[in-house]
Amino acid sequence: MEDLTGRTALITGAAGGLGRHLVAALREEDMRIVVSGRDRAKLEGLGDETVIADLTNREDVHRLAREAGEVDVLINNAGVELTKRFEDLTDADVDAMVAINLTAPLLLARDLLGGMLARGRGHVVFIASMSGKVGVSCNEPYAATKAGLIGLARSLRAEFRDTPVGFSVISPGFIAATGMWERMDLKAPRMAGEADPRAVVKATVKAIKRDLPDVTVNGAPIRPMLALGAVAPGLVERATWRLGPNALFEREAARRAGG
Repeated sequence: MEDLTGRTALITGAAGGLGRHLVAALREEDMRIVVSGRDRAKLEGLGDETVIADLTNREDVHRLAREAGEVDVLINNAGVELTKRFEDLTDADVDAMVAINLTAPLLLARDLLGGMLARGRGHVVFIASMSGKVGVSCNEPYAATKAGLIGLARSLRAEFRDTPVGFSVISPGFIAATGMWERMDLKAPRMAGEADPRAVVKATVKAIKRDLPDVTVNGAPIRPMLALGAVAPGLVERATWRLGPNALFEREAARRAGG
């Protein structure tokens, strides 16, 4: 997929902060853009084609795959996060996060893969999160689903290694002034840093063109800590506390709980 000109991309969660940046970047590659989300007004004029879909509804997920047509690049960008004490989570909270963050990307990839293989080209991107690699307090379903995307991408790469279809997972840290962090009015701890959304998008386009397996984008150097985590997980766990995200999310969970 080195040349994206004239190809079709489907972007879920396109109306969100990162989604809009993804649309703009792929337009620069002269791609045809199909955007999806739940709010038609927010999607108006964003893509070449719009498909309204609720990713918590499996029938909508399958319909999205059908109505999107011949998709060359699928970017599973839609995601939800809920900062909440673990014991306060409802079944509905868990169901929604698993459906949108993990089940829908898996089903969309499966539904669209056949067409990609038949046409001899294609790439699937999963937008995961640093939470899926490190894990943070009061975000257990979010961390679990994002870790699931990382495992999903690795398994797909293994099974389809000798085919013309590639798979990549992108794991951003805090993304500055976009998406869920903006909605929750949270700022990244200074030591953790914020990732520029343009850097996340640039990494995504590069991953598509070069078939990169796993890309981490963070506002502060994080790769050495991730590598260290494989041999000294306890040390990395303590270092994560020093970076500050656990305390940040615990304060947010307490605020939501009213104390």
